[in-house]
Amino acid sequence: MTKIYEAIQKTKLQGSAALIGYITAGDPNPETTPKIADALIKGGIDILELGLPFSDPIADGPTIQAASLRALKAGTTPMKVVEIAKQIKAKHDTPIIIMTYYNPVFKIGTNKFLNAAKEAGVDGFIVPDLPVEEADDYRAVAKKAQIDTIFLASPATSKERLGKIVDASAGFLYLVSRFGVTGSQSKVEDSTVQLIKRVQQVTARKIPLAVGFGISKPEHVRTVIAAGADAAIVGSAFINIIERKSGKMLRDLEATARELKAATRNLETAL
Repeated sequence: MTKIYEAIQKTKLQGSAALIGYITAGDPNPETTPKIADALIKGGIDILELGLPFSDPIADGPTIQAASLRALKAGTTPMKVVEIAKQIKAKHDTPIIIMTYYNPVFKIGTNKFLNAAKEAGVDGFIVPDLPVEEADDYRAVAKKAQIDTIFLASPATSKERLGKIVDASAGFLYLVSRFGVTGSQSKVEDSTVQLIKRVQQVTARKIPLAVGFGISKPEHVRTVIAAGADAAIVGSAFINIIERKSGKMLRDLEATARELKAATRNLETAL
């Protein structure tokens, strides 16, 4: 079992589900990201996802695109993200995932980048533009480095392809809850609930199921977990707080994480 898998299983033994918090590394600057991580972990997130800022983030909505731009302007590089992860791991045992497009990995070199990340304490990678059919070489390097490869499935993923993705994934399966890009939404649609139930039939007893894209409120968290998800992934809700540049940013981040984490335990009114 990997650290990511164990973290999710631990929450299940506690009668809840996992909260995965996403932030863009280096936003608003590299020096502040470890402090943001401190606040989120103190608030109760079970797994931290660090987005590697990229100039053309095709899967991300305006909120995360703006965060990537701020991070890039602040001088955040891929290896700086690894250093940020190392700083966080020096204080916390919380599993860390790096979400990155494949271009930076390829440019640096898969072996070099993944091994540096592992030495820094990174536990998993999400590479949204790397399809499972073309990932054999990457997966071999990741497996040797003992880094989980987390693949994404979407509403358009066929049952046959979903089986391949589940078999290739480690840590958890990332289910994109809707068509489109990341970003907040007012509610979780009924179609998303049905999607989770359908995918959960494939992932059950094989790999944990985490749901992201548009999950930003406690009621969203309750709904996706009640539908069968083992974890909820929240990003824009945290990034919106960072973007406001309030003097209460760290306190607000901690309070929001605490509220969202509480929603993983209170499921009686979710559906």
